[in-house]
Order: sequence, then structure tokens, then C-alpha cells
Amino acid sequence: MAATQSYKLGLTAKILIGMGAGVLFGLLLRNLFPGSEFIQDYITDGFLHVIGTIFISSLKMLVVPLVFISLVCGTCSLSDPAKLGRLGGKTIAFYLFTTAIALSLAILTAVLIHPGNASMVTENMQYSAGDAPSLAEVLIGIVPTNPMKAMSDGNMLQIIIFAVIFGFAISHVGSKGKRVAALFEDLNEVIMRVVTLIMLMAPYGVFALMGKLALTLGLETFGSVVKYFFVVLAVLFVHAFLVYPILLKLFSGLSPLTFIRKMRDVQLFAFSTASSNATLPVTIETAEHRLGVDNKIAAFTLPLGATINMDGTAIMQGVATVFIAQVFGIELTITDYIAVVVTATLASIGTAGVPGVGLIMLAMVLNQVGLPVEGIALIIGVDRLLDMVRTAVNVTGDTVATVIIAKSEGEFNEATFMDPKAGKATLEEAAADLTGHKG
Repeated sequence: MAATQSYKLGLTAKILIGMGAGVLFGLLLRNLFPGSEFIQDYITDGFLHVIGTIFISSLKMLVVPLVFISLVCGTCSLSDPAKLGRLGGKTIAFYLFTTAIALSLAILTAVLIHPGNASMVTENMQYSAGDAPSLAEVLIGIVPTNPMKAMSDGNMLQIIIFAVIFGFAISHVGSKGKRVAALFEDLNEVIMRVVTLIMLMAPYGVFALMGKLALTLGLETFGSVVKYFFVVLAVLFVHAFLVYPILLKLFSGLSPLTFIRKMRDVQLFAFSTASSNATLPVTIETAEHRLGVDNKIAAFTLPLGATINMDGTAIMQGVATVFIAQVFGIELTITDYIAVVVTATLASIGTAGVPGVGLIMLAMVLNQVGLPVEGIALIIGVDRLLDMVRTAVNVTGDTVATVIIAKSEGEFNEATFMDPKAGKATLEEAAADLTGHKG
């Protein structure tokens, strides 16, 4: 009973307290001990770095086994190739559709507000963008030559492909396949319990991450790009809390308020970690146990979304492209804007899994419309904060798509979606397991 009572505050409240306490802790140390080597060595790069990194690592530790096991379980029950193909088609089409909306909204807002001007210093700017893979390399690269290496490297597209093929094969080998499928179902239950246990550690990990951010992020990095920063931020919020709810209501008829309320933990995780992949275990757990999405849908759409759906990144690219054009005094035509939308939308799939994907995609877009890639150096100072927000937007978009697709496929439990307590019992059980108390 004691464990249940101690958990009454709720995970969302605990994470928010952890975030606020971390920021206050970091700002306090920064102002009391400016330039202190002790604080830098033992607090920023020591205590906070260790706790934050362990938290992120514990989440990333689960991504590969969770995605592989969940996808195998889901694909086992999708033995019909036509249904599997339809699900894949719906998922990719919806992700591309929302990315195009995000880009269009970002470009329109940036053109109207005009965040950049030619008076900004543009001399001595340097930025070296990584090379994006060609279409041929992308197509070849999605099939793993060594599945174990793909898992070791965390190559999500290759893991998804192998898991789908493996799960499909299990469903077509009769009684032997049923035994293997049952094993994977049990493994799935175990891995989901590990997720809930790690979620209980979130407030402490978030405290460390936000404390380190407050100690290391200098306000001087904003400078003349403050207008750009707030334009991107505004479009991100509009997309997350206006566009997504409208799409959810339009395509599923479900309550956007209920959805947003149940997504708070996922959004806070995403904001703190700035990684869709690191947040993936929490996203899947929430989709299945809090929102009522069947495993066979969530296990397919969410890993794919974490890999290719980048609405938040697309918004940054749209605003950044217009901003850089304005700074360099280059006029973009309607054709250029259309090229930006098309290029960035398709590039979200083509550059999936590439390190630093957001800035690589932006470099591709700038090259497409003849803008100097060096302009990226103007905005890179504020990119860390924006990355945190756009990751929260990305995971929200992944989950909206998942709920809509699950509803359209008849793989959705509306009673779970409407139940405010759905999924909380699992967390309370996990808390009891940690303390050794039951009931």
C-alpha cells in the first residue's frame, strides 16, 4: 500500500519537477560560481554528465531489442501480405503528408514574419555539411547484409526490414512457428516491463540532463537569431497543438484533448533526450497501454516514424531556408519554395538513420535552391534547444499517425483510449516491484 501511496504524485508531475529543479540547479551554480573549474569538472562533466548519460543509455539499450521483438510479434499476426503492404503504404503516405504540411506552414510563416535581414554579419562563416547518401545507396542500404551488425550499429531501417521478414516467416511455418511466436510474445511482455521500470527513473535522469543544459548553454549564442528562434518555436507549437489535433479529429473522430493529455510523458521524455529513438520505448508503451493501439500496429508504425518522420526537423528547415535567403539578400521564387517542400519531404526518407540528419537535410535543401550552405553557421548555436522541442513534435506526429492508422485498420481499443487510468496500473506495479511491496 505504501508504494501505491508514494506514487500518487504521478510520473508527469515528477518529470516536470525534475526538469524545473535541474534548470534551477544549473542556473544557480552558473551564477554563484561563474567560470569555476571545479563545477565544470565535477558537476557539469562529472555528476550531471554521468547520471544523464546513464539515463539516455538505459533508454537506448532497449531500442533495438524492443523494436525487433515488437515488430516480430506484430508481423506474426499480419501474415497477409496485402494487409502488411497496405499498412506500410498508409504509414509512409501519412508521414510524407504531414511533413509536407509542416514545411509549407514553416515557409509561409517565415515569409510573412521575415526573421532574417541582410544587416546580419555573414563574413567568415563556415559550415561543412556531411554528404547525404544517393538514392541507390539508400535502396541498397535498407537490406542488412548482417542482421547482427545492423542491431549492433542501431541501424533502424535494416532492423525493421529484417524483423518484418523474420516475423512473416514465423507466421508461415505452422506449429513450429506458433511456438516461436509464443516465445516472442513472452519476451515482449518482459521488455515492456523493463520499459516501465526505467520510466520510474526518469525524473532523476531529466534533472541531470536539464541541469547540464542550464550550465552549458550560453544566452550569448542567441544574438541576432532570436527572431528566427521564436519563429521556429511558434510553428512547432502550432503544428503540435493545432495541426495534429485537427488531423486526429478529422481522420479518427477521437478527442485531441484526451490524446494530448496521455502524450505528456512521451513529449517530456522526447524534450529531455532530444532523440526520437531514445524515446521509442516510452512511445510504444504509451501507444499500446495508454492509447489503446494494438501491438501489431504500434510495433510497425512507431519505429518507422522514429526513423523517417521528421516534421519538427522539416519546420526548422523551412524557416531556416527562408531565414538564410533573407540574410544573404537572395529572392526565392514560388518554384524555389515548391522545390524546398518536395526536396525536404523526400529527403526525410532518403537520409533516415544518417548522423546529424537534420543539418544534412538542410544542406541538401539549400543546395537545391542555390543558397550558401555556410548560412547554417548562423543558426547552429540555438539548434540544441530547438532540437529538443522538435523531437517532442516528431514523436507526437508518430503517435498521431499510429492512432489514426490503428483506428482505420480496426486494431484500436477505444475504451483504453478513453480510460484516464489506462496504463497507470503497470507503472504502480513496477514501483511496487522496486520497493519490494505489493498492494
